[in-house]
Amino acid sequence: MSEPVDPAAITEYHAHVYYDPASRPRAAVLRAWVEERFPGVRMGRWHDVPVGPHPTAMYQIAFNPDLFPTLAPFLLLNRQDLTILLHPESGRPRDDHTRHAAWMGQVLPLRTEILPETDAV
Repeated sequence: MSEPVDPAAITEYHAHVYYDPASRPRAAVLRAWVEERFPGVRMGRWHDVPVGPHPTAMYQIAFNPDLFPTLAPFLLLNRQDLTILLHPESGRPRDDHTRHAAWMGQVLPLRTEILPETDAV
């Protein structure tokens, strides 16, 4: 790559909170804390089975870039020992889930082959 990617390409962020049956109560606590403190987030459904590229149960927290400076540190400090994948939405789904991703906790193997290189126009 000869030029840096402009961060203005980021339209929003997704935080995927992974859990299993034993950790689901902790995931519920974290979810409630986020909903109480960050009214601008969009909480995704509980997925108790793997969905898309995700290897285990999870829910998604979608949020606008202006919440990043407060929500990302909140997740870092309050993740309840859960694994979280935090990634931007820049129009390049595969890169966003891999090259541009940040993991909190264990790095999980994603099924990246199902992710497109770019968003469909």
